[in-house]
Amino acid sequence: MDGILLLNKPQNMTSHDCVNKVRKIFKTKKVGHLGTLDPDVTGVLPIAINRATKIIQFLDQANKEYLAEVKIGFSTATEDASGEVLEYDNSIKSISNQQLNVVLQSFIGKQKQTPPLISAVKVQGKRLYEYARENKIVERLPRDIEIFDIELLSEAGDFVGQEITFIITVKCSKGTYIRTLATDIGKSLGYPAHLNKLIRLKSGKFPLNQSYTFTDIEKGNFELISLYDALESYHRVLASDQMKADIKHGKKISYQLNKFTLIVFYDIFKQVLAVYEPDKNNQGLIKPVRVLFSE
Repeated sequence: MDGILLLNKPQNMTSHDCVNKVRKIFKTKKVGHLGTLDPDVTGVLPIAINRATKIIQFLDQANKEYLAEVKIGFSTATEDASGEVLEYDNSIKSISNQQLNVVLQSFIGKQKQTPPLISAVKVQGKRLYEYARENKIVERLPRDIEIFDIELLSEAGDFVGQEITFIITVKCSKGTYIRTLATDIGKSLGYPAHLNKLIRLKSGKFPLNQSYTFTDIEKGNFELISLYDALESYHRVLASDQMKADIKHGKKISYQLNKFTLIVFYDIFKQVLAVYEPDKNNQGLIKPVRVLFSE
């Protein structure tokens, strides 16, 4: 059984916990996931099973879409609702819908973002949360991200109170921390803030409304997305017999492309055989990036 399983990740489970549970259900060790979700976060978590683990690298760079609830009034050590409160502002706040929209729109575009202290980003071979557990402070370098769109769903004319909560949708690049975005929105408004709740609506081409709960999966009520369908955004080519022979032995292939892109070769049964890329040193030739050939 090979393919991508779209899991509707439950709360209070790490992405690694989800992978381990899928391993037990499918009785296989070859399981991986695309795009880590924090334990408190729910939503679509694509899980690659068996041969599909070999194409994770071609799917994991995709853009994401989230539904986020931001709370203005206090900040936390983890930048989400589970963290220790760092700063509290008990003043009565009044933020107009227009003011909030102006601030939200200011975050659209390419920018630098510093990852949270407690995150899976690696620094010198260790993840930031591992340093945090050891009470060690390390330098966190800003990373390039892009926010494509932010939409305010809350329709109040004015947001008033000691604590203000509003809901937004965010379309962004891989590696964007919505926790950090929430705190930065608060800073732009002049108040401490944190991410109160987060749901991932889409990971690349994979939407939440096509995902399955663990209950569905355990009952057998699910379908896997084939490797062929998962890679549909790439240039796909039906391999000839000669191409298949070359692919099997990892050889370069003569193939003309108008632009630099990945090429997915498949057979008449729509089984993915390999992923190739242009050879920068030999125009007109493509070379293997990943061979999945099986008889």
